[in-house]
Amino acid sequence: MTDAAADTPPTPPPSPWDRKRPARGHGTPAREPLSRERIVEAAFTVLDRQGLDGLSMRQVAAELGVTVSALYAHVSSKDDLLELMYTRLFDGFTMPAPDPERWQKQVREYAHWGRRRLLEHRDMARISMAHVPFTAELLPHVEALLAIFRTAGLPDRIAAEAGDLISTYIDGFVLEEGMWRDRVARQDGEDAAPDRPEVSGMAERMQEYFASLPAEDFPHLRAVAGLMVTDSSDDRFDIGLEIILRGLASYLPDERGDRRRAP
Repeated sequence: MTDAAADTPPTPPPSPWDRKRPARGHGTPAREPLSRERIVEAAFTVLDRQGLDGLSMRQVAAELGVTVSALYAHVSSKDDLLELMYTRLFDGFTMPAPDPERWQKQVREYAHWGRRRLLEHRDMARISMAHVPFTAELLPHVEALLAIFRTAGLPDRIAAEAGDLISTYIDGFVLEEGMWRDRVARQDGEDAAPDRPEVSGMAERMQEYFASLPAEDFPHLRAVAGLMVTDSSDDRFDIGLEIILRGLASYLPDERGDRRRAP
């Protein structure tokens, strides 16, 4: 075995979630040949323009100027296409080697990267939430994230749930951001994508409403109302992530080797 082969990670066996896809075509037509990659790119174009509800195989075919039947030589179904789009999110991304002294920073960087990638395309969070990451292409990323948690010293039961917890938080947060964008765009009749509802003046209206509530019935809501509606999305995301990371850290062994909390 050569050194290059030794450095190449083994290809994991196909998972039960993998779909059988048609073999890549080997024809050489005069025009630019249709390929799985071109189909995925066209699907992203349709997704950004019309959203997930408007994404269909017919729309993708029209974007490429081909018949719908031509797509099925490369993808087996719309679900297969959505899975390919989800997998594309991870192109070019490599998890760092686990460092127990920096595990929280590594998870923060992973979460920030995940949010940025989901925000690159409309409704991508919805697609992400509908697909499990246990395909052959994505298993190395799952393995690397688990390595960060387990190397840090988290109990296996907690490490097993931590990755899903982080991913669900990212998906849910970005889904909310997308919903606000769509709502404000509908109200303003524009394609602009504001960062938070305060851009459209909604924050001020919410603050005025909270301030009008009876103090004897809603003292705590009145006290924190300003903090609930004025922070930027970036700040809110970081605070939520910090809450999760501190919760996970509470399961690490203390100096005596005992668990701070029972799993």
